[in-house]
Amino acid sequence: MTDTYPAFDISPVPVPALDAKAPELFSGLYGMPMFVTVPTANLAASADFWIRGLGFFELFSAPGTITHLRRWSFQDVLLVPADQADAPPALTVSFSCVMSQVDEIATACEDLLPGSTTGPRQTPWNSVDLEVITPENARVIMTAARPWDPSSVEAQNLRDIGIDAPAE
Repeated sequence: MTDTYPAFDISPVPVPALDAKAPELFSGLYGMPMFVTVPTANLAASADFWIRGLGFFELFSAPGTITHLRRWSFQDVLLVPADQADAPPALTVSFSCVMSQVDEIATACEDLLPGSTTGPRQTPWNSVDLEVITPENARVIMTAARPWDPSSVEAQNLRDIGIDAPAE
């Protein structure tokens, strides 16, 4: 990986730390570089879960047609009416959060929909992931980067594939 360079200044994701603060919810308008479209049989119920459980807010809605949700900048979800999916897909969508939000999100989602979460669990790529199955059967991963420990197994895993330590 010799042709990469640090570009953290264009990301809303804070530097990994146990006390990292989440950025403010972002209500500005921009050309969306990426978004997820989630079909749902019940726009209102789905929006409620994404808002109260996952921490999104309603950016705008055209009743019965679309609800545009957002968290941080570049974390956009479009809820659209469709038939209910029979089961969660293998495909996941991941959204960054900070460590202090993982347990909050798990608790909120479980309060709204018992049995909807799995984890959190530590990953080999130095994050903590919480899997959430939403009411419309979307498989969402809320992922928080762990602080960098150069002596950790995860750091060695990354070095083994050519990823060096983050710049201090």
